[in-house]
Amino acid sequence: MTTRQRYNSYVGYFKKVYGQRLQKVVIDGGFTCPNRDGSISTGGCTYCDNSAFHPGYSTPNIPILTQIDEGIKFHKVRYRNAERFLAYFQPYSNTYAPLERLKVLYEEALSHPQVAGIVIGTRPDCVDEQKLDYLAKLAENHIVIVEYGIESCYDRTLERINRGHTFEQARRALEMTAERGIRQGAHFIFGLPGESVQDMIDSASIINTLPLHSVKFHQLQIVRGTAMEEEFVQKRDDFVTFALDEYIDFFVSFLERLRPDIYIERFAGEVPPRFLNTIPWGMIRNVELVRMLEKRLEELDTWQGRLLE
Repeated sequence: MTTRQRYNSYVGYFKKVYGQRLQKVVIDGGFTCPNRDGSISTGGCTYCDNSAFHPGYSTPNIPILTQIDEGIKFHKVRYRNAERFLAYFQPYSNTYAPLERLKVLYEEALSHPQVAGIVIGTRPDCVDEQKLDYLAKLAENHIVIVEYGIESCYDRTLERINRGHTFEQARRALEMTAERGIRQGAHFIFGLPGESVQDMIDSASIINTLPLHSVKFHQLQIVRGTAMEEEFVQKRDDFVTFALDEYIDFFVSFLERLRPDIYIERFAGEVPPRFLNTIPWGMIRNVELVRMLEKRLEELDTWQGRLLE
């Protein structure tokens, strides 16, 4: 890896493969989750409030194509040169429905003339052979990416945050997806209750064993009104929290242990301040966080996967 690219940027991947940035447009297909509707649990994940990362143009009572049109208008303000977009089925579990309903929603999104493909956010326990076979068929002519919310490599944590699935279920879903040649990503959260800094660092070696194309990492943010907020107040010592500089240094250490071919889509999350219990890093934006990470990697003359060489 050269000094100009010290980690594998997902934005760089799209520019390299497709010659341009492909901006995601969030779509709300009206889904729910099995740990919300009583199928396996109720209440959902203890940290989750979907409205905290749900743009106003995307609501399930608006037709899919209208949501896409509104999303394109929204993003054109910031990315004026964007011409092609990915329809991002994001809120809740976007494969948690009968296959026939999924076909209608996905194919409607793909019919939009500016949509190059779809990104499907879901849970490891909400896919099966039939659904993945269908997605593999779609992927023959379109970009299709499945993003799995895994959040932690440790079953004790998954149980504590009411995920309702195990890490082995996540591994199997990833393997089934990879077997069909479908591009896939995963989400992980740093700072979940009961996990030490060493636990988080050690998770890199576990993630390295997964057939992943890309990852999103988020620092835990305590969202108001969630069960996690109540737990944070009552059991503050169970949580590792990072000052901004500490998080940058932590992530550098993590990155040195991460497989170098895995693309990093993001390494920290942004939640609108009005939803947060605390705002420890102030109003800093993701673009500035990226600059800080790149600067620290340069200062330490290190890079993604260095300790694996």
